[in-house]
Amino acid sequence: MLRPSLPLAALLLIAAMPTLAAPPLKTQLTQRTVLNLAAAEQIAAAAAAKAREQNLTVSIAIVDEAGRLMHFQRMDGTPNSSVEVAIGKAVHAADYRRDSGFHQKLLEGGNNVVLALPHSLPIEGGVRLLLDGQVIGGIGVSGAQAAQDGQIAQAGADLLK
Repeated sequence: MLRPSLPLAALLLIAAMPTLAAPPLKTQLTQRTVLNLAAAEQIAAAAAAKAREQNLTVSIAIVDEAGRLMHFQRMDGTPNSSVEVAIGKAVHAADYRRDSGFHQKLLEGGNNVVLALPHSLPIEGGVRLLLDGQVIGGIGVSGAQAAQDGQIAQAGADLLK
């Protein structure tokens, strides 16, 4: 005859206890701010204004937090190559949650492993779009010198401060 490891009274007590239900799923979900098209357009407009102020022509890309393109503009006279570079810088900033200039500085310091990062573009001009410390997207600018691209991108990102 098999004997239960717990006395019968303990088994009955356990069976009678109310089950502890997990809180509803809705209360477990995180709320977050997402970038919308109207905000993306305003950020790009601020960056374009900074470029015009410096007599520069650039491409400007805005991506959401997943690195998906939301808004793009290419100023007249901007090189063809700046299109993909601007998008790449914006994606880099969103995906890595760091400005692309951060990785450029690592690379300049001899940290060549940065070149192996997937879908990375370690060239200044990609800036995270931060709201209350949370990355909600990225802006990428290309067409001028890297430092100028970074200043123009920052002008757009500063709208969220």
